[in-house]
Amino acid sequence: MEENILDNEYGAEEAIAFIRQYLPQELKTKFSDDEMYYFLDVLDEYYFSSGVLDSDGDDDGLVEIDLEAATNFIVKEAQKDDMGSFDPEEIFLIVQGEMEFIDSLDE
Repeated sequence: MEENILDNEYGAEEAIAFIRQYLPQELKTKFSDDEMYYFLDVLDEYYFSSGVLDSDGDDDGLVEIDLEAATNFIVKEAQKDDMGSFDPEEIFLIVQGEMEFIDSLDE
């Protein structure tokens, strides 16, 4: 069974709190906690299914993640899972916020 990055790397609650602070004011409360957990879970699924976690990365060990592809994956999965129809631009900001959160852990 695939391991959940959120459980192993950092707490989902911390990630959601960080992302909410990262989002523009009009989006901070737009999404429910359940939706945010869903987005992060699907983002994990993207990491595993895209093979991004299997790549070697650059000289510093950093792996480039296509944020647009991750966003499109979440939007499609949400539609397929009957979670709703989401604006890709808003989901992109959530994906970007999650990347910023991960980056902040290395500081």
